[in-house]
Amino acid sequence: MDFIATILFLALVISSTKALDPCGPQPDDSDLLLIPIYGKCSPFNPPKPDSLFNTVMNMASKDPARVKYLSSLVAQKTTAVPIASGQQVLNIGNYIVRVKIGTPGQLMFMVLDTSNDVAWVPCSGCNGCSATTFSPNTSSTYGSLDCGLPQCAQVRGLSCPATGSAACSFNQSYGGDSSFSANLVRDSLGLANDIVPDFAFGCINAISGGSVPPQGLLGLGRGPMSLISQSGALYSGVFSYCLPSFKSYYFSGSLKLGPVGQPKNIRTTPLLKSPHRPSLYYVNLTGISVGQVQVPIAPEYLAFNPNTGAGTIIDSGTVVTRFVQPIYKAIRDEFAKHVKGPFTAIGVFDTCFDATAEAEAPLITLHFEGLSMPLPMENSFLHTSAGSRACLAIAPVPNNVNAAMNVIANLQQQNHRILFDVINSRLGIA
Repeated sequence: MDFIATILFLALVISSTKALDPCGPQPDDSDLLLIPIYGKCSPFNPPKPDSLFNTVMNMASKDPARVKYLSSLVAQKTTAVPIASGQQVLNIGNYIVRVKIGTPGQLMFMVLDTSNDVAWVPCSGCNGCSATTFSPNTSSTYGSLDCGLPQCAQVRGLSCPATGSAACSFNQSYGGDSSFSANLVRDSLGLANDIVPDFAFGCINAISGGSVPPQGLLGLGRGPMSLISQSGALYSGVFSYCLPSFKSYYFSGSLKLGPVGQPKNIRTTPLLKSPHRPSLYYVNLTGISVGQVQVPIAPEYLAFNPNTGAGTIIDSGTVVTRFVQPIYKAIRDEFAKHVKGPFTAIGVFDTCFDATAEAEAPLITLHFEGLSMPLPMENSFLHTSAGSRACLAIAPVPNNVNAAMNVIANLQQQNHRILFDVINSRLGIA
């Protein structure tokens, strides 16, 4: 009897382990796994990071290009049919989601980006793409889109002819050293248990360079081509995510789409909107505290200006929070009053100190209209590989960025539930 009971127990454990596979599909859950591209569940088999600090430093090295790109979007003037050169500078994404495209669904792992709209994936026959591509020929719901359709007018880098009918094609650069060309198409998009029919996205036919995400990008911005806009009543303009910590190599976060199951008692702040770049999620940052001291910041460095794009955005694709130089200097100067130096610079961080002094380091609190966001220690400080130095994990906006724009990045968002309610123009933090 004992032997049989033991066998049954082991069988139960094995089956439960399979059912609770953290990297497998979640058939009974409407949430999507949000997978760190460098984590255990990533299908791209990145080398396991030798240290958290080196991982963040490597990812943050691409931040200046992304911040410059976000700034250039803000400065762009709108036209009835935006036709651009396609010289966009994006940044490799840090989190990916499992989706299915077509009928029957073809599995793809796409980068999540809250500051971009048009989704795109590599398609079969693509020149320079990875081995995993979407095959339009095997999908019964696939269709092409031509230049005369309204969706085509929403694509940046458009290359449609002035007259006549043609496939809606566009070209974009990515990561500063890569580019791709694509046709705008439509097909079913499967997200957990949901299907978004006739979802418009870019079908990539050629890639140059190595920075383009291997299986594409899913835009969650506020523009008309984003997932939130195209899904209509299905998600009611509401989504939230919880980004796993960079320390969580073995764990994934979650992307929750739609109002059902969102946190009930959540503090919110208004979402602001710039008419010159409606995709970006602006918030009203009113101040910053270092410990108990609210640092002195001239109002013009915090103020939202819809005409120039100045202000503060929240972004999933930037790694380290960036403040314009006067704000960053005020934070750094107040921080230095509480922590014993000397301070040194390591990579993008110029406020690094002996790790033994971390116990006396004050916490950083971000104050928004209607709520405050205290940053836990792991969202504020990073340790070097040897652990002997700790660095304040924020940085100044690069000098080559024209617009006075602050970016609340994913390192500071980690382990918070960030709720985006586009219809009611509010952002929640729990």
